[in-house]
Amino acid sequence: MQIKQEITQLEATIHDLLQEAQTQGASAASAGLSVDTGLSVNVRLGEVETIEHHCSQGLGVTVYFGQQKGSASSTDLSANSIKETVTAACNIARYASEDPYAGLPDKDRLATDCKDLDLYHPWELEAEQAIDLALSCEQSARDYDAEISNSEGASVDTFQGIHVFGNSIGFLQGYASTRHSMSCSVLGERDGNMERDYWYSVARDRNNLEDAAEIGTKAAERTIQRLGARSLSTRKTPVLYSPEVSGSLIGSLLGAISGGSLYRKSSFLLDSLEQQIFPDFMHIYEQPHLLGALGSAIYDAEGVATQAHEIIQDGVLKTYLLGSYSARKLGLESTGHAGGVHNLCVQAGDQNLAQLLQTMGTGLLVTELMGQGVNPVTGDYSRGAAGFWVENGIIQYPVQEITIAGNLKDMYKNIVAVGNDIDYRGNVRIGSVLIEEMAIAGE
Repeated sequence: MQIKQEITQLEATIHDLLQEAQTQGASAASAGLSVDTGLSVNVRLGEVETIEHHCSQGLGVTVYFGQQKGSASSTDLSANSIKETVTAACNIARYASEDPYAGLPDKDRLATDCKDLDLYHPWELEAEQAIDLALSCEQSARDYDAEISNSEGASVDTFQGIHVFGNSIGFLQGYASTRHSMSCSVLGERDGNMERDYWYSVARDRNNLEDAAEIGTKAAERTIQRLGARSLSTRKTPVLYSPEVSGSLIGSLLGAISGGSLYRKSSFLLDSLEQQIFPDFMHIYEQPHLLGALGSAIYDAEGVATQAHEIIQDGVLKTYLLGSYSARKLGLESTGHAGGVHNLCVQAGDQNLAQLLQTMGTGLLVTELMGQGVNPVTGDYSRGAAGFWVENGIIQYPVQEITIAGNLKDMYKNIVAVGNDIDYRGNVRIGSVLIEEMAIAGE
């Protein structure tokens, strides 16, 4: 009941702000408001390093004087500050150049059915309990093997907040959400050489977090597996991306088909709508209304209703990702993607990681990527990588200090399989991805 009252109070604040914008002469306005609280605990080598209690709030307002736009923000939610923030936005708008594409979204696209997506699961966690969990997590990692020589620590975080958004054409909605996480990172040493790795778990509901000791054990296990890493000679070979890194391949796709990249003509997938860019078994779709999922949302950053989308069907690109502004620039309609996608799912195949290693035979399993070597205009791809060399479907030894390279258009077309070992810890749900061939630069 209390959380509903808080949402109602914040909705009243947005309502008053929008009225103030109208009073100051704005022809249209929108505003968003967030209030968050949380606890973060970090431990290292069995000692508490930090305990942080978080409490933050923020307000952003955008006003329009016809096609002139101004925005301002504040962390002070008092009546005087809100009025001053609106005034600042109006002053900017009055002196801004006219933009024929600026404005609020079309009213008929706003979300109206704002059902509960089960995003709010508060964790009444005391600092002492969080410390015990973090210590247990780290200790399980340090006890895993004698070669675990040091620790970067373990952390426990819990956040809960309310977000409210409204505009002057009738939209006003708010919701509460939570996000809890636990992580651990340790170092291992063998023959004077050190490696580090980590593991983490994140969920809306603390009951869906992995066990603290299990997280620490996985972090240590991954670290030990990396000891004795070597480089490779330069070659071309099949590459298998593990689930922890395969999402980055889809991240590059999302950037290339987003409205901003398209109207700026800074995308390697210009004019690719209804074109085959993946093998015909590839199916990528969006499910924004999954109950309790990390990426779920009823509306986008403009209040436009989110909906299930077929992004890639039978390997063919079926939609761009557009907010209202980019849609107008392109002569299209908003797809409800102001602010990005929500729960993007890549259809899994019928093989797990071990079976995909057998399918690959000999090649590189990538478990970590470094650097930002992706050209969004050309699709050229070159990133530092670490992982494991595989022969006859069996991991032989860990690999580091190499670069993998290709072009995303070719990489997408040459995907051989997607695994069923899906990583659910983010907004992109995907398993391992096997690519037929990439270039490796090493020794």
